[in-house]
Amino acid sequence: MLNQKLQQKLLQKLSPQQILLMKLLQIPTIALEQRIKQEIEENPALEDTDEQEEVNNEELKDEISEDENEITEEYNEKDDEFDLNDYIDADDIPSYKLTANNTSPDEDRKEIPFASGISFHEMVISQLGLRVLNENEYLIGLNIIGNLDDAGYLSRNLDAMVDDLAFTQNIIINIEEILNVLKIIQEFDPAGIGARNLQECLLLQLQRKDNNDKAIKLAIHIIERYFNEFTKKHYDKIIKKANITEDELKAAINEILKLNPKPGNSLSETSKTNQYILPDFIIYNNDGILELSLNTKNTPELRLNRSYLNMLEAYSENKKNKQKKDAFMFVKQKIDSAKWFIDAIRQRQNTLYITMKAIMDYQEEYFLTGDEISLKPMILKDIAEIVNLDISTVSRVANSKYVQTPFGTFLLKTFFSESMQKENGEEVSTREIKKILSNCINIENKNKPLTDELLTGILKEKGYNIARRTVAKYREQLNIPVARLRKEL
Repeated sequence: MLNQKLQQKLLQKLSPQQILLMKLLQIPTIALEQRIKQEIEENPALEDTDEQEEVNNEELKDEISEDENEITEEYNEKDDEFDLNDYIDADDIPSYKLTANNTSPDEDRKEIPFASGISFHEMVISQLGLRVLNENEYLIGLNIIGNLDDAGYLSRNLDAMVDDLAFTQNIIINIEEILNVLKIIQEFDPAGIGARNLQECLLLQLQRKDNNDKAIKLAIHIIERYFNEFTKKHYDKIIKKANITEDELKAAINEILKLNPKPGNSLSETSKTNQYILPDFIIYNNDGILELSLNTKNTPELRLNRSYLNMLEAYSENKKNKQKKDAFMFVKQKIDSAKWFIDAIRQRQNTLYITMKAIMDYQEEYFLTGDEISLKPMILKDIAEIVNLDISTVSRVANSKYVQTPFGTFLLKTFFSESMQKENGEEVSTREIKKILSNCINIENKNKPLTDELLTGILKEKGYNIARRTVAKYREQLNIPVARLRKEL
């Protein structure tokens, strides 16, 4: 049954401009340039001030006149809300007055040459071609090399490889034939490639060394017989079971430590690329006074496309004539969208600056000294109250942003930490406790490393009354192993 009723609701909706600003806030500087380029490609009314070529105004007028000839409906409506002065800046300087070409056609342009080395897999395939193999063996070898990961390990199960060759190459073989070719590949350089696990990788490298050396012989014996005890650093068990002295074990372990657990990554020609961090903020210490600047090096200066403004002006002057309403509204919409994007970029820069300025002032002592113990407890709510912004906005600013300081470049969210109360009632940051914990482990006797219980006692002596399980949690967050795994002979 249909019925009508009057209902009043109070709703909160985000405008497209607010959604755009929130998305731009969480983008780091290194990705902002790509986002701006994408917007310029999608919106022709937006342009970079560095662009030197513009559409000729005469060509635009010709295009407009051609559009007018195709008009099939009249546009006589008067838009009272539209004001051309809102779109055209009287102080806008033509681009030809702002650009300069100081290069000569005869000038010698030097470019940096880049060397392109062969990849890890190509290098192994080239060694396969030097061996005397029949057609099937060569195809099996190519399949094995194709299944090697970047570290040089064979990550594919042999049974699955038998099926792969049967379905893709129509080669019917058994596991023994694959193992024979695999043994050949395991003789290639670098030593250790083609191994199916870490134990086999270490053995392949040790077996290429001088087998007459007593330490190498013992190292091979330990990896073959006591690999599990070795990985868990149960040295006492190894000494007892192998009936050796501590000095002999130490010599064997020194030989094992010289090996490469990831032989494939040892090549400079590996396809892995370096990852560089581009800081979003830069903090300078100018004689005890902190100065903050935004990194806008890769952020182009944006403006409205003058050609589109001319087009809008031409349509506006001919409003009383026959014009196409859709064309006029399209130009107006694109210019509005461009203005919103430019405003959003400006608001983003302003929000980033005031938020980072509040963080810098809050942690002034740390940014002056670089001592992590000077870090104050700080949560998102503390900064949100200072800058009078929502906690979610501060979270977007802190996410994936880096700040360059005189002491290094750090992820912004690492400066946020919970507080803990000392015995004297003083509020300290958990980051401070982690730093003290790390320092204690760095100076410990590696022959008798400190257990979590002993670390708890040391922290209590310093006034940090925390439980042993909390110490274990902080140690794991610092990626520090337990005491037994830190032991050295």
